[in-house]
Amino acid sequence: MKVTLRTVRLELSEPLRISRSTMAARDAVWLRVGHGAEHGWGEIVSSVYYGLDAGTIARLLSEVAAPELARFPDPETSLAALRHEAWRPDVPPAVTAGIESALLDLCGKRAGVPVHRLLGTAAPPSAETARTIGITSPGRAAAQADRLARGGFTVLKVKAGSPDPDDDLERVRAVRAAAPRARLLLDPNGGWTARDAARLLARCAELGVEAVEQPLAPGDPEALARLAEGSPVPIVADEDAAGPEDARRLAGRVQGVNVKLAKCGGVSAALRIAEILAGSGTELMLGCLTASTLGIAPAVHLADRARWTDLDGHLLLAHDPWSGIGGADGTVRVSRSPGLGVRPAPGDGGTGRRP
Repeated sequence: MKVTLRTVRLELSEPLRISRSTMAARDAVWLRVGHGAEHGWGEIVSSVYYGLDAGTIARLLSEVAAPELARFPDPETSLAALRHEAWRPDVPPAVTAGIESALLDLCGKRAGVPVHRLLGTAAPPSAETARTIGITSPGRAAAQADRLARGGFTVLKVKAGSPDPDDDLERVRAVRAAAPRARLLLDPNGGWTARDAARLLARCAELGVEAVEQPLAPGDPEALARLAEGSPVPIVADEDAAGPEDARRLAGRVQGVNVKLAKCGGVSAALRIAEILAGSGTELMLGCLTASTLGIAPAVHLADRARWTDLDGHLLLAHDPWSGIGGADGTVRVSRSPGLGVRPAPGDGGTGRRP
């Protein structure tokens, strides 16, 4: 199998502020795996939080992924080995997820079926996705909520974790007033103290917030579980639930786990987490990093398995170089095309950023 790489810059349409940082752009490395006449694509985005820059990603793909792929006679065998965790354990989850994406895309194209069929789902999955509103003024948040609701979004996720927690409540109130019929999710990204969380969760319940992601700083999952036990609002673990073992530890003790493919290691790991959570009372949320359609697409093929879908990373971009999963109307969906079903976006305005 032949491996080629390309690094691109993904600019956001506007900076996104969360409790720990503000982001205006991120780098992405596109992985192209070819075998015979077909090829498959995967994307790995840089992340300060996960300690991955574009140079590190490209180095790992060149020094580790390419030799690993060369060990196998075809993409199907390579994918089977990856699913059974027969790859090198020192590869970061985000890189493994990107490799698996390219293999799934390639195997689907070779079989003439979309990825969701490879995963056992007959009908093309679709889901109403949350749309993120960053930490901003109540007035600006309300204007965004009104525009998004008018555009078809029925689920809004409000970022929280302001220096003054009461500012978070004002933002939620403004969004609720502007979009009274929307389902609201709240995400402090670990920005609340335990004392503030107990007070704020009660107020969130009054405002009709449907779930709160990772209210406490990560690193103490027991504290998160204790908070969830008495919370009037469902608590979804995110930063404290990186992979299958974290999910096993928290199953039945929090109301939800946010599964991001870049965090857990890809589609196969996400399916293992879904199996762990089944019947425990803890439900699945599908989340993402800011990425292009190429990076978001593998998770959309799992959308039928989640209670909450938060796959809007591509919608935050000023220019998405790929298309194929929609989302601008509030719903992400996959097609019946073989593989991931993504393709270069029509026209790039001369930027040269098309694959």
